[in-house]
Formats: sequence, structure tokens, C-alpha cells
Amino acid sequence: MDSGFITVQDVADLANQMMWVTFLLSMPVLLTALVIGVLISLVQTVTGVQEMTITFVPKLMAVFLVIALTLPWMTTTLAEYTEQVWAMLGGM
Repeated sequence: MDSGFITVQDVADLANQMMWVTFLLSMPVLLTALVIGVLISLVQTVTGVQEMTITFVPKLMAVFLVIALTLPWMTTTLAEYTEQVWAMLGGM
């Protein structure tokens, strides 16, 4: 970005950073839902109880808890990325 124009490499770098930040921000929630879902499926298989609400409610509560616990980190990460993008675009 030294010449004042956005190059193809600059766009590729921004897209790469965007995908990485998206991956990082989504992983705690997705992994929580996955682990809780697998654990409840194992319990359902062992007990023979096949009820849809048994999987939904604990997974929903766990996801909300993880979001509440990681929200400060998520906000900081997203704010830092946004500042980097604006600084990069402002330096043109």
C-alpha cells in the first residue's frame, strides 16, 4: 500500500485476515455446541431416550454461557482487526 493504491496482494491479505478472525471468533461457540451435542447424543444412546428437546435446551444454554464468557475477548479481537483495517486503508 505504499503507492497509495490497493493492490491485489493487499486485498488478499485483508481477506486472509478476515477469514482468520472469523474462524477464531466462531470456534468457541461451535466447539461448545459440538461437544455438548456429542455428549448428549451418547447419553441418549445409552439410555434409549430420543427426545429432541433434550439436545436443544442444554446446547442452547451452553452456547449462551460461552458467548457471555468470551464476549469481551471477541469484542477486543474484532475491534483490533477493525482498527488494523482502517489503519491500512488510511495509510493509502
